[in-house]
Amino acid sequence: MAEARNEVFRIVGGHPALELVNTVAPRVVGGADDEHDYIPDAGRLLAWSRRTGLLDEAEAAAVGAAWGSAPGAAEQALHATVEIREAVYTVLSRRDQSAETAAALELLTLRWSAAAARSMLVPGGAVAELMVGTSPASMIPDRLVSAAVELLRTVDLRQLRSCPIEEGGCGWLFLDRSRNGSRRWCSMEDCGTRAKIRKLSERRRSASTD
Repeated sequence: MAEARNEVFRIVGGHPALELVNTVAPRVVGGADDEHDYIPDAGRLLAWSRRTGLLDEAEAAAVGAAWGSAPGAAEQALHATVEIREAVYTVLSRRDQSAETAAALELLTLRWSAAAARSMLVPGGAVAELMVGTSPASMIPDRLVSAAVELLRTVDLRQLRSCPIEEGGCGWLFLDRSRNGSRRWCSMEDCGTRAKIRKLSERRRSASTD
């Protein structure tokens, strides 16, 4: 599905962990031959984190500096991020008690435990708030695994949708928070519009051959 490869990354998931899952297009269990990865390197990951609001400008600068001063830190952060991404997708796409799901949850547990060890309570909120990602070198994966754990613990599966691959969608996951729960596409302006155009073209071809 080369047509799903937009140059500008779309933010449609409704949750940071889903935006991470959606950095692959099309999103198909087992992968696809024409799969496109929006975060193929550390530089793209840093830019994506800034665009999605995971980091603010000052934090992004600190992460870039930390990666530049510590050999291998950028690649380690990218590797951890991809592991988290695929583990979350495995859990959400399977929703079962298979060995694959268990392994994915174990990986997330380990990543989350490491992130928790680098987190701290600071004044704020009612009394205190949790600051995740206190180490710039690991700030991105730490925040993403924390978001992933929060999503998996609290997600309303009745709201979780997948942009329909079988109808020309991209397979991206999103939370349907529409009033009547009728959202079908990750983006009506993108996959939804292409599907409508495709159906119209098919009807016209069919009419011309009758």
